[in-house]
Formats: sequence, structure tokens, C-alpha cells
Amino acid sequence: MPITAKDLCLLASELVTEHGAVARAFAQRASATCAAEGNAERAHFWLTLSVLLEDIEAHRLEPGQTPTIQ
Repeated sequence: MPITAKDLCLLASELVTEHGAVARAFAQRASATCAAEGNAERAHFWLTLSVLLEDIEAHRLEPGQTPTIQ
């Protein structure tokens, strides 16, 4: 199922609002676990989400806005 950059950013925003830094730690662990299990696609998803979570926490990304992904 495809997910847009805006949808991913909104998900990250909601996770930061509800769980703060715990959400980023969970996403990083999930990425490492998926990578260790050989599931590269899921590992990449969780890694991308963890980066967005970190950017939102650090106020480098405005929640609710569509990010530019290059």
C-alpha cells in the first residue's frame, strides 16, 4: 500500500504528540529488527519514520506540512 510523504509526516506528527522521544526510539528499534530479519522494505519504512520523528522533535520539520523529499 503506497503512502504519501504528507501521510508519513502526519503519522510522525501524531506519534511525536502522543509519545514524544519514545516513538523515535521504537521506530529505530523496529528498523534494526526488520533489517536483522532481512526485511529491507520494512526496515527502510521504520528508518524513514524515525528520521521524520527526529526532525519534528527538533523543530526542523513542521507537522502537517508536506515535506520535500529528494
